[in-house]
Formats: sequence, C-alpha cells, structure tokens
Amino acid sequence: MNTKRTLLKTVAAAALATMAMGTAFAADITGAGATFPFPIYAKWAEAYKKETGIGLNYQSIGSSGGIRQIRAKTVAFGASDAPVPGAELDKDGMVQFPAVIGGTVPVFNLDGFAKGDLRVNGAVLADMFLGKISKWNDPKLAALNPGKKLPDLTITIVHRADGSGTTYNWTDYLTSVSKDWADGPGKGAAVKWPAPTSVGGKGNEGVAANVSRTKGALGYVEYAYAKKNNIPVLALENKDGKYVMPDDLTFAAAAANADWSKAPGMGISLVSQPGATAYPVVTASFILMYKEPADKAQSVEVLKFFDWAYKNGKGLATDLDYVPLPDVLTKQIREKTWSQIKTK
Repeated sequence: MNTKRTLLKTVAAAALATMAMGTAFAADITGAGATFPFPIYAKWAEAYKKETGIGLNYQSIGSSGGIRQIRAKTVAFGASDAPVPGAELDKDGMVQFPAVIGGTVPVFNLDGFAKGDLRVNGAVLADMFLGKISKWNDPKLAALNPGKKLPDLTITIVHRADGSGTTYNWTDYLTSVSKDWADGPGKGAAVKWPAPTSVGGKGNEGVAANVSRTKGALGYVEYAYAKKNNIPVLALENKDGKYVMPDDLTFAAAAANADWSKAPGMGISLVSQPGATAYPVVTASFILMYKEPADKAQSVEVLKFFDWAYKNGKGLATDLDYVPLPDVLTKQIREKTWSQIKTK
C-alpha cells in the first residue's frame, strides 16, 4: 500500500513538473538568425530569465537562416546583420530595428605572432582574400610590417559556408576599399570566394575553429569569437590612415556620427567611417518582426526583452566589446518602429 501511494505521488509530481515545464516553455521567447550577436543575446537572456523567469530560445543559425525562419513564421523574431532592404520589409509586412553594434575582425594563425603584431591596410587585405597575395611573406605585406620576419607560408582563407550577416559586413568593407573586390565578388551574405585555398566554416564558431587549427589561416569573425578563442587579430588601417585595434571604444567611434534615419529599417552601413579612432568594419545587428504578428503575446514578450536589454544590458554588452545603442536611438525605436507592431 505504501509502495502504491509512493508511486502515485511520484507520478503526480512528475505530471505537475511536466505541466510547469510546459508553461515555462510556452512563455519562452523564440528567435533565430545571426551568430554575430549570439554571445550578447545569450548573456542578456541569462540575466533576463533570472529577473523575469522568461527564457529566450534563440537558434544561432546565421542571418540568412533567421530571415527564412521569420518569413516562415516559425519564430517571433528574426535576427540579421545584413539589413533587409526597405522594399522587402514593406512586401513582407515587417519592421526592422538595431539591437546592438559590434565589429568584424581579421583573425590569423601564424606561429610567433600575437594580437596586433601584424598590420594590414584595406587594399592588401582585399588582395589576400582575392588570392592575389597568396603567401604571408609577400612583399606588399612585408612593406607594412618592417622588421617582422614573415614566414614563407601559404595563406588559407577561411570564410563562412552559410548565408551570413558577418559575411555581408566583411564584404561590404572589402567593397569599400578595393575596386577589384567591388567589381568581382562584391558584397552579400554569401559570395563566391576567389582565393584557391579558401575553406568554409559554419557560423562564426566554425570559422574561429578552422582558423585556430590551420597554420597560415586568415579569416573573419565577430570580435567576441576572437576574444573567446584567443585568436590573434590583425591591426587594420582605417579611413583616416590610422592603424586601430578592435574594442568597444573603436566600434563606438565608428558609430558616433551614424544617421540612422537615412535608410529604411535603419539599415545603414557603418564600414569605413571617418575618425582617427574609428574601427573600419562595424555593423549593427538587426531584429525583424511582423507588423501584424500571428502570435501577439510572443511579440509583446520580444519587445519586453529588448526594452529590458536597452535599459539594463549595456554593461553586459560592453563587457563583450559590443556597443550598446544610445538612449536617443532606443527612444526613436520605441516611438517610431515598435509603435507599428500591433500587439492587441
């Protein structure tokens, strides 16, 4: 009898636990897309859940995947570092707004060289990605690094294998500094990589992993992935002719004079901005939502989450070298963009 009673209690407890889990899961926010902002979204989500009990189920699958998911209406928001053009936003009945700002950095793997030990300008970097410069001891690269003994080693280009907003940001930059790149591969979430040694990696995680294990590798990742994996970063020449390293201050300098109103959906480019301390490869990461969402309750929770992040997540963002949006911009987002989303 006691055994039976214990069994019944166990079953009842399990049922209650299952219901509780189901309730918590139903309240969780669903999103998918860019790997670029995933480190900060994860930090925000952890802190937000502790405070509110509501979690974030975010699939870090790349910007193109996020756009597909929101168009398929399988998530409450999509995330992309490649801004969706205004005409497409209108066609889809969506709004777009920035969540955070960050930078894309050139990472490399050479024995004996650490972060900032080598420097490169835009033209030389573009030639490396084009395959025109195929060795690390090429005279053009050596001329930028006098006194450095560069190895006679083939450059292996590591790029994204999936549709990627990080790739969009990187190729937007290469297009701005190289006519050959602009006339060739151009900019986009996915391009044809011309260097014969090119290899792909899925997500920022995949590129970071491939660079870390390949001697002579050169790739590009969102800066948090370089820091997390201790991958050396090249010093990069900016528009003012200064060599700068990535951090939240140089990213902020690039975004300081941004005119967010000049493009539909605030989809402006932040590459090659003027300023002595401005980092040249910076982007906002954007959120996509429907003006008339099928699940209004979920959309309310999404807006609550980003409202919380704008107000309370600035410190977490700067800890990871992202740049939180200024208050004047978040006020504009609430008033002009969120007001278009019908949540009742």
